[in-house]
Amino acid sequence: MDAADLDYKTRTYAACIPPHLVSRLIELGHTDEVEFQARRGEWFCAREQARLLAEQGRRAEASEVLAPYVATGWWKAVEAMAAMLEEWGRGDEAIVLARPHAEAGERSALGFVARLLARHGRADEAFTLLRPHVEDAWLAAVLVDVAEGAGRDEDAAALLTACIDAPRSCDDASCSRRGIEPFNAVDLLAAIRERQGRVEEAIALLHTRETTSVNGRDQLADLLARHDRIEELREYAAAKSLGTAAQCLAEVLEARGDVEGAIAVYRQPRRSGFGRNHVAVRLVELLVRHGRGEEATEVLRSLADSPGGEEDWIVDMLCTHYADQGRPEDGLAYLDALKARDGEEAWEFFRIRLPLLVACGRREEAIHLAMTHPERDTWAIAELLADAGRTEEAVALLEQDDGGSILADYLIDLGRIKEAVAILQHPKPSPAKLLQVDDPTHEPPF
Repeated sequence: MDAADLDYKTRTYAACIPPHLVSRLIELGHTDEVEFQARRGEWFCAREQARLLAEQGRRAEASEVLAPYVATGWWKAVEAMAAMLEEWGRGDEAIVLARPHAEAGERSALGFVARLLARHGRADEAFTLLRPHVEDAWLAAVLVDVAEGAGRDEDAAALLTACIDAPRSCDDASCSRRGIEPFNAVDLLAAIRERQGRVEEAIALLHTRETTSVNGRDQLADLLARHDRIEELREYAAAKSLGTAAQCLAEVLEARGDVEGAIAVYRQPRRSGFGRNHVAVRLVELLVRHGRGEEATEVLRSLADSPGGEEDWIVDMLCTHYADQGRPEDGLAYLDALKARDGEEAWEFFRIRLPLLVACGRREEAIHLAMTHPERDTWAIAELLADAGRTEEAVALLEQDDGGSILADYLIDLGRIKEAVAILQHPKPSPAKLLQVDDPTHEPPF
């Protein structure tokens, strides 16, 4: 076993059994194969095997499964072992095992060890460990988390303030905030001020941000909601075009039972295309939650029929909604209208047609159309066949192509485990690699 090889395989899922298929093997009772492969260097098998043994109280055996992987010095294996030790009440051993990786500068290990230390009453050590890494956005967030338990909020605030006030590399005043490292320094400082009860300072800080929406949430909107400052939230949501603040306001109103108020928030016009689409999707979800499917259909039709609305994801959402409402025929009719208008049907829209045909009880027609389509997506055809109980045919089809993990999945369903594992561990070389081998002009690397 080699740490670099393990790391590459687990990041790319190349030449290994991926997690979802390990779970599939266990689900179907092939635990012996998982155990066997765990001993042969299959990390995802080893991780799952160790978990199963630990659940059975067989801790020594679980440790033995992971031990060869830990011995390579690979951080992911060390992390898994340390997590098990902590679960078993052996936190000090977990710290001793993992800490050298953090001290060596392994980014993931730094965050893991810091949280581990904090959970075991050593938050001050955690803060000291992370302090030199405050310019890393993720580690800075961990530092702010552990600072509270360490009683070091002001120290953390001082570090972040220094980052915010540091001279910028960009001379243009328009990019004064873009040069901040870490990029989330303002957000983190505001979080500290909020938990200190200095809410006005937190609000003022968040109003200085250039980027207001991160991972679909607006920190200022969430803060105003937490402190029941609803009128301020209304004003803020009306001013922001992305719609994430409006989503926060609508969630608050819905939680209070004011569904009509939430709907009204979402129906307010948006200046940006992204904001319009975002709030339309959230409005549809809200209407469906409250049994108002017809209104949700109207919203989606309006979105799809608007200029630029015929994007495949919007049409897909509309047709999926039709199917969920028991109206797959209406989805097909909509696709037919698009096809008649354009004179042809792009693959992006054709693929939406297939599940609608199946929902209408026309599976054989869907299979025939998929097989005769110019683009002939083998995986889509195989899925239709397998869902019809014709898994052998799906396998035969995929064997003509590089079916990869999809083929392996179906082979597992058929009980052909060794074949499935062989495909996963020894994938067919790509056409580019074949060309390098077969091309007589190709110079060998020696």
